[in-house]
Amino acid sequence: MKNYLAIFGLSVVLVGCGTAKPNINDLAVSNPIVTALDLTAVNSDRVPVTINPGRFTTETVTYRLPRVVQGTYSVSDFGKYVDDFKALDYDGNELTVTKVDDNTWTIAEATKLDVIQYYVNDTFDVEKVGGIGGEQPFSPAGTNIEDDNYVLNLHGFVGYFDSLKNNQYALDVTAPADFVRTSALETKGSTTSEDGQSVTTSYFAPRYFDITDNPMMYGKLDVEEFMVGDIKIVLSVYSPNGIHTAESQKETVFKMMEAQKAYLGDVNSTPRYDIYLYLSDGSETAPKGFGALEHHTSTVVVLPESSTKEALAASIVDVVAHEFFHIVTPLSVHSEDVHYFDYNQPTFSKHLWMYEGVTEYFAQHFQVYEGLVDAQTFYNTMQSKIKISQRMDDAMSFTVMSENVLKEPYASNYYNVYQKGALIGMCIDILMRKESHGERSMLSLMKELSAEYGKNKPFDDDKIIAEITAMTYPSVGEFLNTHVQGDVPINYNAFFEMVGLVQGETEVETNYIFAGGQNIIFDADQEKGILFFSAMALKNSFWKAQGVQEGDIITKVNGKELNLLNAKEVLGGMFSWQEGQEITMDLERNGEPVVIKTTLTKAFAKSEGLVENPEATEGQKSLRAAWLKG
Repeated sequence: MKNYLAIFGLSVVLVGCGTAKPNINDLAVSNPIVTALDLTAVNSDRVPVTINPGRFTTETVTYRLPRVVQGTYSVSDFGKYVDDFKALDYDGNELTVTKVDDNTWTIAEATKLDVIQYYVNDTFDVEKVGGIGGEQPFSPAGTNIEDDNYVLNLHGFVGYFDSLKNNQYALDVTAPADFVRTSALETKGSTTSEDGQSVTTSYFAPRYFDITDNPMMYGKLDVEEFMVGDIKIVLSVYSPNGIHTAESQKETVFKMMEAQKAYLGDVNSTPRYDIYLYLSDGSETAPKGFGALEHHTSTVVVLPESSTKEALAASIVDVVAHEFFHIVTPLSVHSEDVHYFDYNQPTFSKHLWMYEGVTEYFAQHFQVYEGLVDAQTFYNTMQSKIKISQRMDDAMSFTVMSENVLKEPYASNYYNVYQKGALIGMCIDILMRKESHGERSMLSLMKELSAEYGKNKPFDDDKIIAEITAMTYPSVGEFLNTHVQGDVPINYNAFFEMVGLVQGETEVETNYIFAGGQNIIFDADQEKGILFFSAMALKNSFWKAQGVQEGDIITKVNGKELNLLNAKEVLGGMFSWQEGQEITMDLERNGEPVVIKTTLTKAFAKSEGLVENPEATEGQKSLRAAWLKG
C-alpha cells in the first residue's frame, strides 16, 4: 500500500496481505459458497447481499466480515457497515442470530440455515474531510455505492465462516445493462434479464482470499486495455466530471510498466494487471484518503480529480509503481503472519522494512535505473526521505515497531516505513554492490529470496535476518542487526561516501509558496493590511522567472482580492497549484499595477543536498555507476 496523503503528513494508514490456514470441519461436503450482490436493488444507498453456504452439520456457526483486511495494518471493521442482518431457514423463517461484536454474528440452529441476507453501506460516504477519521477504512480499501460508480472491494461486502475460508466462492453481481464492469476474477458467464435492463455476471473464486484479493469496479467507467510485453494491462478510470480519461494516462502507465518489467527482469509476473483509478472530486461524500492498496494482480488507486494531466501522471508513477513492486514482497516473499492472515485478530510481521520499505526503494530506484529521471532527482528524493525520517523516532527498532504497529508509540511512526524503510533498502543495496563488486544488489537478493520461498511458502519471522546474512555478507547482517533490529540511527553519509556523494548545494523542486524547506516567499504589513513578496521569492525559480521583485504587493490571486483576513484561504489554495495550470496574479509595484498571467511550470530552489563529489575516486565512481545503472 502507498498512502499518498501521508506523503504530505496528513494521514497514516497501515499494510499487510496473505492467505488463510486450512481448517475445515463444519460442512459434511465442501460446497462452494454462493454469493450474490444486486446493484439494481440498492436501498437507501445500500447494496443487498445474499450468502448461501450450503448445509452445515453443526448447531452453531460464526460469520464475519473482516476487522482487518489484507493490505492494511489498520482496523477497518467492515461489519460496522452492515444493516438488517438475517439468517433464514429453508422455509423462509428467521433463525436466532447473535451479534457478538462489530464484525461477528453467530447463528443458532445452523443445520437449518438456508441463506444469510443483509445490506451493506459504503465507506466513502463517512470519511472525514482532511483525511481518515478514527478507524475508518483507508479509501483504496473502502467501498463506494453511487448511481454511476461502484467500487467493489469485495471484503466490504462478502464475509466468511470461520472454518470455511478455503471453500470456493461462486459470486453473482447484478448491475444495470449499460454499466461497464472490470474485474480480474475468473468469469463464468453472464445472463441478461428478460427486459434487457440488467446483466448478472457470474464469477469464481477458489477461496475467500481470492474474494478479498480481486476488487471490482462497476459503472460509468473509461477503460483502456493494452499489452506491456506479455502482461495485459487494464486501466479503469472513474472521473466524475469527465476531466480525465484512461486514454490520456495510457502512455504514462505503459512507459512506467515497461520500465518496471525491464528492472525486474526474470521475476515471475502476472499475465494480467488491473489498475482501478477512482478520481475524487472533493465533494462531501467523495473519498479523502489518497493513495493505493496492492493486490496480487491489481491495485485500487484514489487520487484527486482536480489534478492536471501532468500532475496526475506524476502521481500515478509514484503510487502505482510502488503497488506493482509489491509482487516481489510481500506477495512473493513474506512471513507466516502474512501467509496465514487472520482477518479478525491478526498478528503482524517484524519486517515492514522489507514489505513497504524495500518496495518503496524499488519504486524510486527503478526510475533512475531505467532512465525515467536523472541521478540528481533520485539523490534529492533520497535526501528528502532522510530529512522526513529524522523528524520521527530515529532510534526506534524497526522490527519492534513493525510487530507492534497498532499500538503507540509505534503506530504514529508507521509512516517511517516509506522513509527510513526505503533508506534501509538503499543502504543494503549499496553494501551488496560494494561487497560483490557490482554483481549483486537488493533486487538480486529479493529474487534469491523469491526462489527460496515464493508466494506459497512463508519464511520464519524470527529467522529471516540470519538467513539473509548467510545468503549475503557479514556486513549486511551487521547492518540489519544494528540498524533494523537494533535502535542505532544510520549514518547515511558513510554509505554516500562509498558511492562518491557529498553534501553540497543542489537544486530541489519546490512549490509556489516556498523557496525550499519552510522558507515562505511572502511577508505582510499588519498596519497596512497588505501582503507582498519577500526577498525569498527570488530564490524560487518560477517567481524569479516571472520578474517579481521584493516588495511587490499582491492585490489579487486568480481574480480574488487578497488581504490579511482571507490570506489563509487564498494563499492556502496555492498549495494545490500544479504544473500546466493557468494562473493570474495582480500586483502593485511602486504604485503601478503589474499583472502576471502565465502557465505554471515547475518551481525549484537552491538547497543543501547530495551532490557528486568532484574528487571521488575511480572506485567510488564505479560503485556509483553500478548502483545507479547496473
